Amino acid sequence: MKIKHFVLFITFIVLISCSSSSYKVSKIEGSKIEINDKITTISSYDDYIKPYRDHINKDLDSVLAYSSETLDKSKGQWQTNIGNFMADICFEKAALLFEKRHQKKLNVCLLNHGGIRSIIPKGKITTRTAFEVMPFENSIVVIALKGEQIEEMASYFISEKKPHPISGVKIYIDSDNLIQRILIQNKPLDKSAIYYVATSDYLSNGGDNMAFFQKNEDVYDLDYKIRNILIDYFKEVDTLKVSSENRIIIN
Repeated sequence: MKIKHFVLFITFIVLISCSSSSYKVSKIEGSKIEINDKITTISSYDDYIKPYRDHINKDLDSVLAYSSETLDKSKGQWQTNIGNFMADICFEKAALLFEKRHQKKLNVCLLNHGGIRSIIPKGKITTRTAFEVMPFENSIVVIALKGEQIEEMASYFISEKKPHPISGVKIYIDSDNLIQRILIQNKPLDKSAIYYVATSDYLSNGGDNMAFFQKNEDVYDLDYKIRNILIDYFKEVDTLKVSSENRIIIN
């Protein structure tokens, strides 16, 4: 009988000990370990990270395409060769994706001059080139705008006097920089129509004071980073195609 009671007692203790317990953090401690000459655990940090660095550099420096000229945002009053290039390829890639997903036609692409962070040099083009030109994580979105907002967009462009990259639109101005007419896909602007404009998620939220984007009828997130658009384009072509077409025309 005593043995039976003892077994029951042990069983009860085990059951109690297996029940869920509530724990609380009473203290968190940390310390700073300086990386300096006194640390000898790893003989050489450079040797330790070299295989990873070499692997990344190999990917970044693999040649994808060729540019027959240097594309530079500092050369040009109303537009630049790199601006035309960026707007055109973003339009091309976004248009395909937008029509596939939403069965709608893209009309315009507008990016910002300040978002281009480097030249595209003449010669070999690599993945690293794309990261240098577009180091940010900005993605392409499509904004539905009324014709009235397209007018605001054109007025913004002219008042800023910066060569923001544009594609799909032509703005005609006189010698006093007054807008005479606007063409969308070579057709006169219709104030009552809805136009679909590809831009970066940064600008769609009013970045660079582009407030007209916030007066939108709808927003379509394509989940496609501008840097990846560059890389995908580089992989598809042998030589970059750069248009010298004027998008701002002075009558």
